[in-house]
Amino acid sequence: MVKEGFYFGIPPLVLGGVAFLAHWTILGILLVGLAAFVFSFFRNPERSIPAEPGAVVSPADGRVVVVTDEENAGRAGKRISIFLAIWNVHVNRAPAAGIISKLEYRPGKFLAAMREKASVENEQNIIALSTDAGEMTFKQIAGLIARRVVCWKKEGDRVARGERIGLVRFGSRVDVWMPKEAEILVRLGDNVKGGSTVVARWPGKDVEQSGDGKARAELEANLAGTGKRA
Repeated sequence: MVKEGFYFGIPPLVLGGVAFLAHWTILGILLVGLAAFVFSFFRNPERSIPAEPGAVVSPADGRVVVVTDEENAGRAGKRISIFLAIWNVHVNRAPAAGIISKLEYRPGKFLAAMREKASVENEQNIIALSTDAGEMTFKQIAGLIARRVVCWKKEGDRVARGERIGLVRFGSRVDVWMPKEAEILVRLGDNVKGGSTVVARWPGKDVEQSGDGKARAELEANLAGTGKRA
């Protein structure tokens, strides 16, 4: 569980205990139930990170709601949008290994995350990631209930594939954009898991030409599990 779970879960748990002591049984049950939900929401399970060279993993748990061609800064590419329901794990992960070249917080609306406009109009963190294959972009997007996007990284940080990078609280959306050369492997309606489901294949030239690609990918996967950097 991430530390935010303690901040939000302990108060209703304590109040629930007080309610039971005061013989307010129904209120106590409601408060303890709320605490249990919060602890569950902020769970942070370990994941098996694929070691396949060129694999792009899902940055979040949820359901694929958009797979479309889309330009980004004048570059032709493809966007995958993932909707996170309130019962999904909300810890977000890096889709590939690389360096965060840009991190921009953009205030905005709180439209329902299922709506297409949410990708553009909602509050979000826009993260540009420089990888061996090129630059990709992914977004942490707030939703109707989610009111806070949290990124634990900063510009210049190196991240491993599948490494935990932040979370969005209480229902949200995550987008990932790649150039047109990437091969999309998921379809509309697919359920994905952050850090473990391969959503695309986009090998860099150095990986394609070098036998060290697999070893590098395995190293990145191991680092993601330990929280260390390459």
